[in-house]
Amino acid sequence: MSYKEYGPLISDLIYLVICATEEKTPDAERVGRIDLSALYTLSERNLLTAIVAMALESAGIKDAAFTQAKGKAVRKAVMFDIERAEITAELEKSGIWYMPIKGSVLKDIYPKLGMRQMADNDILYDGSKTQELREIMEKRGYSVGDGFGKGVHDQYFKEPVLNFEMHRMLFAPSVGQKIYEYYSDPTSLMIRDTDSNCGRHFSAEDFYVYMIAHEYKHYSAGGTGLRSLLDTYLYLKKEKPDMNRVSEELEKLGIGAFEAKNRSLSLHLFGGETLTEQDCEMLRYILSSGTYGTTSNRIANQVNELGGGRLGKVKYLCSRIFLPMDDVKTAYPFFYKHKILMPFLVIFRLGKALTVRRAEVRAELEILAKREKK
Repeated sequence: MSYKEYGPLISDLIYLVICATEEKTPDAERVGRIDLSALYTLSERNLLTAIVAMALESAGIKDAAFTQAKGKAVRKAVMFDIERAEITAELEKSGIWYMPIKGSVLKDIYPKLGMRQMADNDILYDGSKTQELREIMEKRGYSVGDGFGKGVHDQYFKEPVLNFEMHRMLFAPSVGQKIYEYYSDPTSLMIRDTDSNCGRHFSAEDFYVYMIAHEYKHYSAGGTGLRSLLDTYLYLKKEKPDMNRVSEELEKLGIGAFEAKNRSLSLHLFGGETLTEQDCEMLRYILSSGTYGTTSNRIANQVNELGGGRLGKVKYLCSRIFLPMDDVKTAYPFFYKHKILMPFLVIFRLGKALTVRRAEVRAELEILAKREKK
């Protein structure tokens, strides 16, 4: 569904989200006119289904799909809270420093449990203890995801719904050199928890800067959905970070302009104010993205960054075949350590592209071909 096809449904979604976060009862007459099936689709696309369900229920409307989504979100939030507390207790015993990040923190700025839906929980920890962490998680019944020890994090799964992303670092080099270098040693920004030996946290300002950097990563890749805007709005409203300090840090990262546009849209959209032309342009892109972005947006952004046109597409294809060394270091540490074997990495990646990733590669090529016709 395109931006234009959403029409007034966008306003209804935003209205219900505002009612839920402000714990106000929506107007029953207005809610009665909403196409709940279409609203559910839009809410799911932006991971706002549970919060919308709570707004609808406060107006006396119970829809089976919304009610089920809310119940799952609340149960999942409870399970994550219990499990995260037990995992961090194990990290305390082992003397491994840790810091919950992203949704693990942002969930607490929402008025009610389960309002902020999450697919996983993220925790940053001492990356030199990767093997020790794996032993802890496997003793707790978790299975480790593919690519253990590669990239910025490892994934751990436990049935039926638990999924933890345990981060050794906050960003990979692909996000951009300034952001990567700024967060290469996040311990310099951390504050020790008062009730813990190993627990750490960011100041309100540093967390907001990190949150914006993370949003920028998604926005400039495949895009990001409405939930990130709501996170921004609620965080600014509740935590009130010192924006002078924030601006200084964002300048170092080179994302001050993005933050200003992102903040303007979030405050205007959820604050009930009139959107500017710039707000509307950004909102159209966000609504085309969904929560985690789209492959089409990612490819378009990367091609444009490489100069656009046919040359940009050629450079994009080359970058997909011959990875930059910083990305090799993160994703394929063995080949980075043994650079003489780099030709075999190219052969390995081409082999995957022609076999297990054939459908994904075909989709990428089709997207590039469509861009040629525009």
